[in-house]
Amino acid sequence: PALKAAAADNTAAGITKHVAPRALLYFRWAALATWLTGATLLGNQFVNAFTLSKGMAGIGIGAWLGTIMLFNVWVLIWPNQKKILGIVAATDAEKAQARKVATLASRTNFALSIPMLLCMGSATHGLPF
Repeated sequence: PALKAAAADNTAAGITKHVAPRALLYFRWAALATWLTGATLLGNQFVNAFTLSKGMAGIGIGAWLGTIMLFNVWVLIWPNQKKILGIVAATDAEKAQARKVATLASRTNFALSIPMLLCMGSATHGLPF
């Protein structure tokens, strides 16, 4: 539906106006759903994992990395993407700064994803190093 709306828009901004906001909506809520699913799976071990109690350090570090990534998506990436996409009014200087912040937060999330998965898997399989 977003691509149809973008095509019907007949402007150069069709993708950034119709497709990107919808894609970012799914990314945001997928990040939250992933975090909530992980917290649910931890169950009664949630506090032990987040306090890095004995035997829970590996998965706890993974949970903290996932929490940092969730924070990046909701607090750094999305507000800055709104400026970049023109959803929120911003000056050119604010848009330039927003691009830097969103890019850095996105790259940070990418860099944290592999260590997070390794730590999460270490709970049952041990770390590979």
